[in-house]
Amino acid sequence: KNMWSLFRRKASNGFSAASTAEEVTEGIDASGLTAIVTGASSGIGSETARVLALRGAAVVLAIRNMSLGKQVEASILKENPSAQIETMELDLGSLASVKKFATEFKSSGRPLNILINNAGVMAPPFQLSEDQIELQFATNHLGHFLLTNLLLDTMKKTAQQAKREGRIVNVSSEAHRASYHEGIRFDRLNDPKGYQRWGAYGQSKLANILHSNELSARLKEEGADVTANSLHPGLVATNLFRHFGFFGGIASRFGGLVMMKNVQQGASTTCYVALHPEVKGISGEYFSDNNLAKTNSNAADKDLGRKLWDFSMESVK
Repeated sequence: KNMWSLFRRKASNGFSAASTAEEVTEGIDASGLTAIVTGASSGIGSETARVLALRGAAVVLAIRNMSLGKQVEASILKENPSAQIETMELDLGSLASVKKFATEFKSSGRPLNILINNAGVMAPPFQLSEDQIELQFATNHLGHFLLTNLLLDTMKKTAQQAKREGRIVNVSSEAHRASYHEGIRFDRLNDPKGYQRWGAYGQSKLANILHSNELSARLKEEGADVTANSLHPGLVATNLFRHFGFFGGIASRFGGLVMMKNVQQGASTTCYVALHPEVKGISGEYFSDNNLAKTNSNAADKDLGRKLWDFSMESVK
């Protein structure tokens, strides 16, 4: 009981860990906005896309598996026939695929108000991406880093023309605290010998926060009307757990204290940060349970953020 009361404890904005994506966007009009959601074929990604569309945004599902994407599209349209929804192919583990997606999106001439970097892989056995980079770092961080960079001009232009702040939202995790002790293993990134699947997952999620923070600093410096924030969605029962016998990994790692969120609750912080007027002007912050939260010291390390930025620029060349 006491765990549940903590879970439902509301902060000053009236939202808590138990709030759903529909609840935190209640009454918000997103019509006229265009959003991209990566990894929207299942779990919190598809719920995020559904709720953004419900609030009137035009949503692009950026998805590796096109047939799954079409299924999500169909289920959203069935519930909400006026939804503006479209599927485009994107494999974040492939820099070529990211470039192709960005080129296709930009050549369509569409605006872009909201970019939600949601896709991810969690704790697979060691493998390299097609670009020969450790898969979690490649997919969770580098693919999103490149995608964001390639779409940034479109976002700045859109914000200027629409006179509405653009928002970049990186779905990170409390797992950033479980990264390797040095934070980011720049020189041993692709070394199978020291690989720990959870350490590498934590490293990629730490990179998501560092990326948001450094991007935010750069956007502020040039006076662009675009914000960048990161968040922890909560522990959600999704197919990210496919590498484990039923939640084995989580259960053994966190013991019985874990409050699992459902998908509607899991997508809420993303939708809150992407759409809520309260978040206007807030940038370079980390959110959890629909409220501002604190990261660990690695994630707040500006030098580490700059080093990661340069390393990432080099890696996506």
